[in-house]
Amino acid sequence: MEKRNQNEKTAMSGREPNRAIACTVSECAHHAKSCDFCALDRIRVGTHEPHPTETRCVDCESFACDPASCGRTDTTREI
Repeated sequence: MEKRNQNEKTAMSGREPNRAIACTVSECAHHAKSCDFCALDRIRVGTHEPHPTETRCVDCESFACDPASCGRTDTTREI
C-alpha cells in the first residue's frame, strides 16, 4: 500500500479535523463531520481542464464518497 493511502486511512479513522484544510463537502468520507475541515493529513488537488482558469476547474482528488451519504459501499478512488 502506498504511504499516502496509509496516512489517509489513519486520519480517516480518528476523524480529527486538520485545521489547515477547510472543507464543506460533508458527503466525503474524509470530512471531519464535527466541523468543516478535512480529516486527512494532506489532500491531492487536480484539474479536469487542460488549462484551468477558474476555481470550478479544480477538484479535490482525495474525495471519497461516504457510504452513509452516497448509499454505496465502494468508497475507494484511484488517484
